[in-house]
Amino acid sequence: MSYPVRAVRRRIQDEHAAIVAGIDRCAEQVAAPWDTARTTDPDRVGDSLSSALESSGLLERLPHVLADAIDETGHELQARPVPKPPYVVVTSRGPVLRATIEPGRLVIRFDVFEVVRDPGPAYRRLDGVSLEVALE
Repeated sequence: MSYPVRAVRRRIQDEHAAIVAGIDRCAEQVAAPWDTARTTDPDRVGDSLSSALESSGLLERLPHVLADAIDETGHELQARPVPKPPYVVVTSRGPVLRATIEPGRLVIRFDVFEVVRDPGPAYRRLDGVSLEVALE
């Protein structure tokens, strides 16, 4: 893991802990009505998570997290990020923030669900939020 990646991870954990905790609460809200510990409907996960993030106000705050992460790298974006693609995408695993900067593509994933392949594709709630940062 490179220095900018570590720095971005620390910045998000230190400065945006409330947003990370909010993402975790939204994922709990999505998984609460499931009959079992998993679901096989990716749209139910992704759409429900997107709705929960939007209604909580977190979706609007995610571009600020991305901008702050980019500032931490010492680079700049050509445009102000907005809470929609290509900057912010809510997947069936969790929110993903993306931006292209001078050294490559910065990708920040807040995974709150995992894909379980056996016996068939299903989504299971993770214990908390798995923060993944990559510079590709």
